[in-house]
Amino acid sequence: MTTPVGALSDLRVLDLSRILAGPWATQMLGDLGADIIKIERPGSGDDTRGWGPPYADDITGDAAADAAARSAYFCSVNRNKRSLAIDITSEDGATILRDLAAHADILVENFKVGGLAKYGLDYETLRAINPALVYCSITGFGMNGPDAQRAGYDFMIQGMGGLMSVTGEPDGMPMKIGVALVDVLTGTNAATAILAAVMHAQRTGTGQHIDMSLFDVSVASLANQALNYLVSEKVPGRLGNAHPNIVPYQAFATADGHVILAVGNDSQFRKFCAVAGCDGLADDPAYATNRARVENRQELLPHITAVFQTQTTGWWLDKLAAVGVPAGPINSIDAVLDEPQARQRGLSASIADDLLGSVPTIASPMRLSETPPQATLPPPRLGAHSREVLSELLTMDSARLDKLVADGIIGDAS
Repeated sequence: MTTPVGALSDLRVLDLSRILAGPWATQMLGDLGADIIKIERPGSGDDTRGWGPPYADDITGDAAADAAARSAYFCSVNRNKRSLAIDITSEDGATILRDLAAHADILVENFKVGGLAKYGLDYETLRAINPALVYCSITGFGMNGPDAQRAGYDFMIQGMGGLMSVTGEPDGMPMKIGVALVDVLTGTNAATAILAAVMHAQRTGTGQHIDMSLFDVSVASLANQALNYLVSEKVPGRLGNAHPNIVPYQAFATADGHVILAVGNDSQFRKFCAVAGCDGLADDPAYATNRARVENRQELLPHITAVFQTQTTGWWLDKLAAVGVPAGPINSIDAVLDEPQARQRGLSASIADDLLGSVPTIASPMRLSETPPQATLPPPRLGAHSREVLSELLTMDSARLDKLVADGIIGDAS
C-alpha cells in the first residue's frame, strides 16, 4: 500500500517558535505533510524540553545531554519536525537563517514585538529576500496597542481575556481551564491564517505578515458569552458546569458518581423526563420550552438534581442513550483513552524513534480521506537534523559544517 502524500508536502516552514502556541500551529502543518524545520538555540533548545517530569528520554544529570532531552510536554507539540540548532544571535547564524528563508514558504515566530529585527530576521528584511514568504508572528497582545510590548502567557491571558470570569463555581475562585487552551486555540487560529495566506501567495506571488495575538484569540473565543453581554449589556458570571443559554445542560451527581446531561432541545427534555419518571415537568409551561427553563432555572434544577441521585451513573447512561438524550461520563484521562470510541479512532498512537524504539503521541483529530495526517517523525533531539538541513538546503559540505559546530554556531546531536 502506497503511503499517501501529505496535502502540504510542497511547503517548507521555518519554526522559530517555542513553548506551545507556535509549536502547536507548526505541528498541525507538519501532520499534513509540511517540512517543519524547528530552529532552536544550541545547548538549551525549546524551553519545554526541560518542562518535566515526565520525560520520554532518560535524565542523566549531565547538563549538555539533558538539554537535548524530550519532556512529555515537548513531545506533545513537536512531532513531524526537524531540529536545527543554530545561534541566530551570531552574525553567521543570522546570515544562515536569512539564506534558509529564501527557501521557505512560511516562517513562524513568537519573539517579543520587534525582537528579531536586531538580527535582520524581521518580516520587512526577509520579504525583501523572499517576497512570497508568509511570516506569522505570535505574541501576547499583538503588534500594536498599549500592551504590545508586554509578555503574555496563557494563564494570565485566560484571566485578562475574560475566560476565567465565566469558569468556576459561582461562589468559588475564578478558575483557569485545565490545559493551556488559549495557546492551543491561538495555534489553531494561526495555522488557519497561515494556510489562507499561503493560498494568497500562490495566486499572487506575494506573502504577508500575520499578526496573531493570544489576547485577541481569548476574547474571540468567548463566543456566545461575549455576545450575551453585547446584546443584553448584562455581564455573564460563573455558572460552574451549567450553561448560560441552555437548561438542563450541566453535570449532576448520581448514586455513585456523576453524569453530564446535555439537553439541546425541548424534545430531548421530554424524553429525559420520561426516563426520569417526571413527565409532569415537561408538561409544565414553566419548563416546557428552553426559554422557560432558562428563566426558571433555579426552580427546575432541584427536581433534576434529586432524581439523578436515585440511580447509578451506568443506569443513567444506558437509559438516556437508548432514547437519544445526550449524556456522558466525566472521564479521567486514562479512561478517555480507554473508551471504545477512542480506541476505534486510534487517538493514542506511537511514532518510531531510533533512540527509544517508539514515542507515544496523541493522534491528529483531522481526518482527510485522500491526504490524511501522518506521524512520521518523532519529536526531535536538539540539533538532530542540523547537518542534514544545511547540507540539503544550502549545500554545505562537511568541512563547513564541522567549522560551524566547532565555532558554536550550530549544535549537532545527529
